[in-house]
Amino acid sequence: MAPRGAGTCGGQHPSPFPKVSPQTSLGEGGGRGPGRGRGVSPLIYRGGSGLPGLAMAEGGGGREGGRRREGGWMAPPRGTAEEGEEEDGHPAAGPGLRFFTWEEIGQRNGGGPPPQERWLVIERKVYDISRFYRRHPGGARLLESHAGQDATDAFVAFHVNKVLVSKYLKSLQIGELAPDQPSIEPTKNKMLVKDFRELRATVEKMGLLKPNQLFFFLHLAHILLLDIAAWLILFYFGTSLMPFIVSLVVLTISQVQASWLQHDLGHLSVFRKTKWNHLLHKFVMCHLLGASAKWWTLLHSQHHAKPNCFQKDPDIDMHPFLFTLGKKLSVELGIKKKKYMPYNHQHKYFFITLPPLLIPTYFQCHTFYVAYTKRYWADLAWMLTFFIRFFFTYGALLEIKSLLAYFFLFRMLESSWFVWVSQMNHIPMDIYYDNNLDWASTQLQATCNVEQSLFNDWFTGHLNFQIEHHLFPTMPRHNYWKVAPLVKSLCAKHGIEYQSL
Repeated sequence: MAPRGAGTCGGQHPSPFPKVSPQTSLGEGGGRGPGRGRGVSPLIYRGGSGLPGLAMAEGGGGREGGRRREGGWMAPPRGTAEEGEEEDGHPAAGPGLRFFTWEEIGQRNGGGPPPQERWLVIERKVYDISRFYRRHPGGARLLESHAGQDATDAFVAFHVNKVLVSKYLKSLQIGELAPDQPSIEPTKNKMLVKDFRELRATVEKMGLLKPNQLFFFLHLAHILLLDIAAWLILFYFGTSLMPFIVSLVVLTISQVQASWLQHDLGHLSVFRKTKWNHLLHKFVMCHLLGASAKWWTLLHSQHHAKPNCFQKDPDIDMHPFLFTLGKKLSVELGIKKKKYMPYNHQHKYFFITLPPLLIPTYFQCHTFYVAYTKRYWADLAWMLTFFIRFFFTYGALLEIKSLLAYFFLFRMLESSWFVWVSQMNHIPMDIYYDNNLDWASTQLQATCNVEQSLFNDWFTGHLNFQIEHHLFPTMPRHNYWKVAPLVKSLCAKHGIEYQSL
């Protein structure tokens, strides 16, 4: 199933910036330590609003002053920094603040021999996440995927309360980009980045990130009514074949629509307050669907960060053990002469494996495994309420064999619906390694839309607007159609194909 492509996930835009040469080493008392990259910029400034002796947090604590710690350099004590002047319009930073080049940051991507440092950049500030990334609420892999890169647009896209999150970032900051370094990473399309950030500012001014809570209330109401109706059909009309099938279909519809609602809640797009999204997410995902909310967030955030990027997007982990995905990855397997399955027949066995079996087999087991190993006890308790409710209510009407058949059949139908909706927007697009493109390019090359209609909007949970959803993951889905024309204009301006099926 080698899908058609529209550019590569890793295809690079030509950089508008000249290659930055390594900075010279620090002067007296500031030489390079062992295991460091090729030099740290000597530009250390006094005055401004920098950090007076940076603190690296480990459980809330930190180390002050000019000590060098494992995994990076610490700032020198207040008053020991050399004086400097403003350059390139960037204000002079505070005392003891170190400056870095993009080349130095790119080397701290978690690779190579120990210590495997991991740095990233957000709005020109450089953060050392080497010891924090495993405790990141969104999962370690999400931060790892941006190690050695600029994560500004990803940070803005994922976080609703940026002011609150920024407070926790302060203890991780080790410096800033040197004044002679461009604000936009050289591997990224400078003009596209600027235009996309302007588009996001426009979206915020238009109020398109604000939810219509009546829309989501009505959606939840129709889910609960369908869930109740599925049981009442068997209760009033008996358990013969026809009521059995009708009840099965009604429950499947309820389950799939609940999965679209939990998707909205997981993206924090239903309520303005994060805690209310989390609370209702547990009810819908754990109690109505029987899966872990934190498990879903852990995997889905990684998918959004680097969609269709092999070894970073968990949604394509099926390559190469079950299927071969992407033209370039398929060619790579051919060159290496590796073959785990009869790939030339995968278009045949795909229909009888992944769509009907993903949820009732892999997902059902994996969600319990992750919830248990990561000690998501609250999620596990909520998940048990689903199974208690299901087997108690339906067990009173069906014999054990019919009950198990009913459970497995509605899971298979739900799985088929979910797979076709979720994969039709991604599998046809290009799949390759991550080459650190800008946010907009990464999302546009990995997603495509499906024609809009009232039925398609309902059937897919508005994921027929996959492009808009990936560019603005916290946007309430009822606003996708409003931002779509603006996204099309952005694509047309930069010569990027807006893919729609």
